[in-house]
Amino acid sequence: MLYDLPPVTRALLIANVVIFLLEQIPSLQPLLIVYGALWPVGPAHFAGYTAHGTPLIAAFHFWQIITYAFLHGGWGHIFFNMFALWMFGGPVEHLLGARHYTFYYFFCAITAAAAHLLVAQYFTHGFYPTIGASGAIFGLLVAFGVMYPHMKMFLIFLPIPMPAWVFVIGYILLELFFGVSGYESGVAHFAHLGGAVGGFFLLQYWRGKLPIKPKRILTR
Repeated sequence: MLYDLPPVTRALLIANVVIFLLEQIPSLQPLLIVYGALWPVGPAHFAGYTAHGTPLIAAFHFWQIITYAFLHGGWGHIFFNMFALWMFGGPVEHLLGARHYTFYYFFCAITAAAAHLLVAQYFTHGFYPTIGASGAIFGLLVAFGVMYPHMKMFLIFLPIPMPAWVFVIGYILLELFFGVSGYESGVAHFAHLGGAVGGFFLLQYWRGKLPIKPKRILTR
């Protein structure tokens, strides 16, 4: 139940749903996408008009590396992201604590944005908005696999139980294949991978596995 969730996960769920509902208002949706979605670095582009006829100019702004993660492209998009946030966010927040969990979530969102911007800048060269919490969600998925490696998991369409670490590695390899092959080209696969890689290295830092040691070390 929603009221059983730890506070940060609950707040993230509520914020994502509220902003998604605001996206359904025709007069607000273009403004949210133009100013809140993640746009490639480079020259600004004309992106249409507001309901009052004001031109909309799309361009990269620094705040978009956070705001894009609260926008979604449809009911299916937000449902699966929020389902994953509900499933993995609670256990990870209980383990990390509210402060570290909050930092972890937004760190993964930022590394996801950075990975996507780099790919767009040097490989795809397209100019289109990127939205969704999936990069941060992939960070949570990695955290769950690292901290609870032997927990049994299975896909809805493949009900075969497998350890969490197998599930996570398999899912990341699948995303890498999709990204490299161009399959499902409308999905920001490298953003997903950026969130996963960023989350993994942050966890390893907190666990004292990197040459630079943190003040607080996770024991699991």
